[in-house]
Amino acid sequence: MDVRPVVIMTGATNGMGRLAALDLARRGARLGVVARSRPKVDALRQEIEQVAPGTPIDVFQADLSLLAEVRRAGEEIAAHYPRIDVLINNAGLHAFSQRVTSEGYAEMTAVNYLAPWVLTDALRDRLTASAPARIVTVASRASLRAGATVDPLNDLTDTAEFTRLGSSPRYGRSKLMDIMFTQELGRRLAGAGVAVTCCCPGFNATGLGRELPLAGALERVLTALSIGNPRHGADIIVKLATDPEFADSAGGYFAAKTAKPLQCPEIGRGEAIQRALWEATAELVHDIRRPHNA
Repeated sequence: MDVRPVVIMTGATNGMGRLAALDLARRGARLGVVARSRPKVDALRQEIEQVAPGTPIDVFQADLSLLAEVRRAGEEIAAHYPRIDVLINNAGLHAFSQRVTSEGYAEMTAVNYLAPWVLTDALRDRLTASAPARIVTVASRASLRAGATVDPLNDLTDTAEFTRLGSSPRYGRSKLMDIMFTQELGRRLAGAGVAVTCCCPGFNATGLGRELPLAGALERVLTALSIGNPRHGADIIVKLATDPEFADSAGGYFAAKTAKPLQCPEIGRGEAIQRALWEATAELVHDIRRPHNA
């Protein structure tokens, strides 16, 4: 009988997600990796074998910008494992121009917010049945740049063009929704034995602005100067996923390095607006969402 804790993770093949996956493997986890690129997963598998030989790694292929694929992957994961101990929603994207998916969503909104929402929903029953369990979502203090108001339906469906400079508030808005989602989910799962948290991983140089000119050179310079160390982000992810201190959290938001509690930005703070976002999201993805009682 395999007694390894099962950890499902997105964004495990690059940057801080890769470091977190390596740490979790060292701690004895069985990893279920949701990823689009098989070669990147194969490279991760080889690296994990070097640091934690024999670690089981299961791969579920999905394009996280397409919610139908996210739902399918979630259903495959739920069917594959008798129990799931931890879900880590780590994958993220900062796009510097608007791209609309074939399903009609802004790609950055789809990857950063809608995909975690759908994947969590698909695995929610398995997680609650496996309690004690945990859900960790990577948000960001970039959420402070999200703007002045929250308009749930418009924020979810906005596909207007934006400039490279204008990408920052759009990215911040998607990360704000992650915090709001976490806090509403924490209320909905209160008493179910599922800890719900999110974090700001700090500034990370890895993968920084992949679409920007000279991004690779800039990343190398920042790394050499020890600026934007992804280790800090990996550490808070692993801490939230494993540390007993966070086993009872119901929607907490925490900083990298210090694990200091953070507040949701004021525009997204409060039960009413968070519930409104949840309900708007549920309605928006209704066609791919299985029936739920809550």
